[in-house]
Amino acid sequence: MRVITPSRLIVTADDFGLAWPVNEAVEFAHRNGILTSASLMVSAPCCDDALERARRLPTLAVGLHLVLVDGRPVSDPAEVPDLVGRDGRFRSSPVAAGVAMFCSRAARRQLEREMRAQIERFLNTGLSLDHIDGHHHIQTHPTVFATLVKLAREYGVRAIRLPREPAGASWRAMHDRAVARLWSGVAYRGMLRGQERRLRRAGIVCNDWMFGQNDAGRMTAPRLKAMIGRMPPGIAEFCLHIATQPWRGPEAWPADYACVAEYEAMMDPSIAALLAERGIDRVAFRDLAPAPAT
Repeated sequence: MRVITPSRLIVTADDFGLAWPVNEAVEFAHRNGILTSASLMVSAPCCDDALERARRLPTLAVGLHLVLVDGRPVSDPAEVPDLVGRDGRFRSSPVAAGVAMFCSRAARRQLEREMRAQIERFLNTGLSLDHIDGHHHIQTHPTVFATLVKLAREYGVRAIRLPREPAGASWRAMHDRAVARLWSGVAYRGMLRGQERRLRRAGIVCNDWMFGQNDAGRMTAPRLKAMIGRMPPGIAEFCLHIATQPWRGPEAWPADYACVAEYEAMMDPSIAALLAERGIDRVAFRDLAPAPAT
């Protein structure tokens, strides 16, 4: 029986490499705020800038943000034709992408090819791979997840994010979007529990909880404080989308994302003080996973 420890918190910025305001926010929020990790998009337009920043931030834990929807492949689009559209980009709809991956044998072969390419591109950066998660949480799609566990064993990946938001704690903290919180907490409960068991059997660690699924783009200081006050025991993760300023273009986040407010929350000393007051340790996935045998 697994013993649940007192709360520990991973604070992760997703989409590292997407744009320079994101990269800048990651660097500043780690140097001067509470950010512990970032998830790198290895095919994103500003990946090289992100790598430069990561290399001068040895205490920043960097993982792979697996992109299989709403983004660009690492592979030549001609090599993954069943995953991309005429523009060479992945489908923008996670549902449409998921159906193709599940129903098409050719798409599944191409899926493994692309996932392998993204993992290898990350490993070739020379950075230590802290964890793997997915853009739009695509890593939990059954077909993607099965392939990811296979590749994680092959490449020695030691941690994978599970986006399991505790419905009760989330509702009591926010008191809004009740239907969405209940749906995400209940509808995927069985699938995520099964995935957790499979990860643990494979020797891969994961978080117990994640906040940010129902509040994507709205993880502002008041919300973070409310979540900290309702955080259940175990290993929680805050999933954030931070930037020092908005930007335009095909890679831009939705206009209603409060990315600057999320960044400012990372720098808010009252949040750091609240974590200390409650005895919540800030960690990264690498602090949870056993070191590889030498």
